[in-house]
Amino acid sequence: MKTRIDISVVIPLLNEVESLQELTDWVWKVCENNNLSHEMILIDDGSRDGSWDKIVEISKINSHVKAIKFRRNFGKSAALNRGFELAEGSVVITMDADLQDVPDEIPGLYKMIVEDDYDLVSGWKQNRQDPSSKTIPTKLFNWATRRLSGLKLHDFNCGLKAYKNEVIKNIEVYGEMHRYIPVIAKWAGFEKVGEKRVEHRSRKYGVTKFGLERFVNGFLDLATITFISRFGKRPMHLFGVMGTIVFVFGLIIFMWLGVEKLFIHTDAKLLADNSWFFVALTFMIVGANFFVAGFLGEMIARNSPERNNYRIADTVGFRDETD
Repeated sequence: MKTRIDISVVIPLLNEVESLQELTDWVWKVCENNNLSHEMILIDDGSRDGSWDKIVEISKINSHVKAIKFRRNFGKSAALNRGFELAEGSVVITMDADLQDVPDEIPGLYKMIVEDDYDLVSGWKQNRQDPSSKTIPTKLFNWATRRLSGLKLHDFNCGLKAYKNEVIKNIEVYGEMHRYIPVIAKWAGFEKVGEKRVEHRSRKYGVTKFGLERFVNGFLDLATITFISRFGKRPMHLFGVMGTIVFVFGLIIFMWLGVEKLFIHTDAKLLADNSWFFVALTFMIVGANFFVAGFLGEMIARNSPERNNYRIADTVGFRDETD
């Protein structure tokens, strides 16, 4: 019979060797002082700075530490998804490994899930300790996500979050969707989403992983998650409607040209010499292509392979240490 675990702390990391000892000691101290049984699941997302060796060293001393090492860098979403699959705690808390997220927030987040019955609680870094090159794009992301999702959260991208176990077992995070987990959870039916102001500290070790490509990818991911959540399992509802409208519009033009040629201007030039003929033909072809896209989308949606399949190089602390 398994012993019940109060909290699983899932920590994705990339090249954070300097912070790992301090972070794991801090999490352990907070959980012990609050009488919370816990496990720490560290996912090394292809680090090249000795992070994995440090994790192995820590795990020999701290039995609460479990870890996965990816063979290469797959991204934060992949790391979180793997951590979610392995988490056994009744409450799952995610946090970054750079010590900007403060483990002292763990008891408050746990209480909001257990006592206030939230499905998910997202941290809000109200006093964010980051340069404007990072905070300005984040504000744009948060504004756009609020408008599209209807969730009134201030900080969707905060790494410090808490979930009921059933939430993380019923959602899938892939690509770069980690910043939109509250949206994914809401569209999966977990609508009681809360927010907690959390402390945010300046980076103590290492360098930020934020770059220009994340600014661009963020908006592309928002468009993707919006489409997938609304039409991912029924793409024909989008492409079919678009195809019908475009095709019918072209057909109307084509029919009007035919009526005009047959009954109004019978001695006029050939139908194909009229520029509107090619406009109508283009609309009909585009409409038909939308239909084809919809059918293909339906076939892919019904037969999609597993998206999260990441090769594991090594594991620590798990009973079934298989690749």
